[in-house]
Formats: sequence, C-alpha cells, structure tokens
Amino acid sequence: MKTTWMLTGQLSQDERLRCIPLHTMPFRVGRRTDLSLCLSRPSMSSLHAEFVTQGSSLFLRDLHSTNGTYVNGDRVGDQIEVHHDDMIQFADMPFRLGQQSSDLDSRTMVEDVCDRALGLVQFEKLVTERAVVAYFQAVVELRDNHTVAYEVLSRSRLVGLETPATMFRAAAQLNAEVELSRAMRIEGVRSSAMFSEPPHIFVNTHPRELVEEGLLDSMKSLRRLAASQPITVEIHEAAVTDVSTMKELRSGLDDLNMCLAFDDFGAGQARLFELAEVRPHYLKFDRQMVQDIHRASSQRQQVLAHLVRLVSELGVLPVAEGIECEEEGTVCREMDFVLAQGFYYGKPAPVSAYTSPARSLL
Repeated sequence: MKTTWMLTGQLSQDERLRCIPLHTMPFRVGRRTDLSLCLSRPSMSSLHAEFVTQGSSLFLRDLHSTNGTYVNGDRVGDQIEVHHDDMIQFADMPFRLGQQSSDLDSRTMVEDVCDRALGLVQFEKLVTERAVVAYFQAVVELRDNHTVAYEVLSRSRLVGLETPATMFRAAAQLNAEVELSRAMRIEGVRSSAMFSEPPHIFVNTHPRELVEEGLLDSMKSLRRLAASQPITVEIHEAAVTDVSTMKELRSGLDDLNMCLAFDDFGAGQARLFELAEVRPHYLKFDRQMVQDIHRASSQRQQVLAHLVRLVSELGVLPVAEGIECEEEGTVCREMDFVLAQGFYYGKPAPVSAYTSPARSLL
C-alpha cells in the first residue's frame, strides 16, 4: 500500500486550508519561488528547511534558517525524523504533517485530513492569540421573561474551529480540553466587563476538570478578574458521580461567593441522590425534557412537574433549557420552573448585541 506525505495548513491568513503533497524529494521550503513550497513571508528564510526520505522514514532538516523550524514546539537543531500528525512550524507558519493511503478514495481522504489538520494547526492560535470569542445567551425569569443572567458560550474567529464542538475535538487530540475550558471562562469574564454593569454569568466546565486538580484554583483566578461579579459554575450532570468531591467543590465556591449549577439534568441518569446531598443553587433541566412539552401527554407533563416540585423543595432553583416557543415557556411557568433559557428568549450573541445589564437572582 503506497502512502503520500502531505502538509496541511494555510499559506496566508486569508486563504482556506490547503493540502500540499510532498511528491518530490528533497522537498524544500522557503521564500524562494523556485522551491517545492514557497512561503512568501518576511519571517521565512530564502531557503528555510527541507524534507528528505530515508527508506520508509521521513526526515526534516532546518537549513540554518533565521527564525527556526519546529516540530511539536521543539526547535530542530539539524535533522529529525517526523511522523504522521506532527505539528511542523516554519518560523511562524504552522502545518500539520499527514499521510494519505492510495487505496482509499483520494478526495474523501484529503478532505478528512484537511478537516482534522485544520483544527490541530489552528488550536495553538486559539489559546495563545485569544481567538476565543465569548457569546452570551439570556437566562430569564419566567414570571415576567426578564433577563436575570447570561450563560457564557464560546465561538472562534479561526477557520475550522468556529464552534465549541470543533474546538474541543481539536483540544482532545492534544489532551488540552482543560486548558481550552479555562480559556473560555476567562474570555467570558473579560468580555462581560463590557456590559454597563457586569452581569450575573453562568460559566461552563469540562468533565475532565472534575477528575483533575486545579478547578478551584481556576475559579480563584476568575474571582481575581472580577472581584464582586455574580458567577455561577455549571457542572454537567453526568460528571456528578462523587458526592464528597461535589460537596468540597460547593464549599470552595461558597468561599469564593460563587454559585453552583448542575447542567443537562435528565439527559442520562437523573442523579437525585447526589442532588439532595450537594444541593446546588440551580438545576438546569435538559432541553429534551422540555422540548414540545405543550404537546406532550398528560403523564409526561405530570412527571416533569413532579420533578420540578421535588427540586424546588430541596431549595434548588429549576431552570428550563431549550425553550423555542411561547407555548413551551407557558407550560414551564405553570409547572413552577423559575428560570428559562432558549432561542425563544434570545440566541447566543457577542457582547456588542446587548445594551442593558442583567441583574442576579441570588
């Protein structure tokens, strides 16, 4: 089975991702137009680096460039063997190295390689260049549809990493989900300062943060950025498995004058025991539980209403997520949901879309 090496990246900031086969060896890179790959940037040397093969192995040589050649962040001294999925950087231009098998559909393979490589190439920029963009979605009080808080969501200015799903997919390949999650929270707090008054914000966590050290330390950093701003920390319901850990987290957040919310309640196993033991300030019911609730059977409505009452009796504020029409909101209000969130009340938007501050319910 024959394989072809390729570099995937952008030749300029305004250009879409390209896959460049390394057909001819040596494959030379630099600013000169007669080279295999011409990168016409001032940071590049005229003859910057080259790829060479030795048997079935591929090697990268730096040709005494001014600004260096890097493999996975380490500067190449002379020559180094490179492998599939390595991050190659010529001066300040990153590329992903990959292999394409000739026995697979070439177009599909190239598209898959490009999509995956794009995310990996761009991920470093995402964090180091603050390319994460905070979006805010209103959380309203159901009795009068008044905005009382905003959930901080994230987008990106980088091609290929526009959505949270693509950002975290790239982060997972680099074992950097926690780093990305923290960067999203920090940008959310920074952006919320542009409101006329910093609003109450709900910030998200990644499940890995519950099993690694440092979550409370990261919240302390947030508190230093916003000394008195109301902040609620969301934990996905599926990650709530250790009651003692949750109690410790709740206590630590209390010390920081932050609130705790369980998110996506009911998406999987409804953890009622953990809910009763930890008693977060908020419980966000998964959108699937309230979707089309105005059309649901009376039995389904009764079950949901019973859960809402149970939550309220524990002193936890129930939040209905995913409200997309007036009728859903009306039924949820009749069931005694206190807060709601969804496209009906506003889609996620950058801070520039908002002109008035929110007030906190707690």
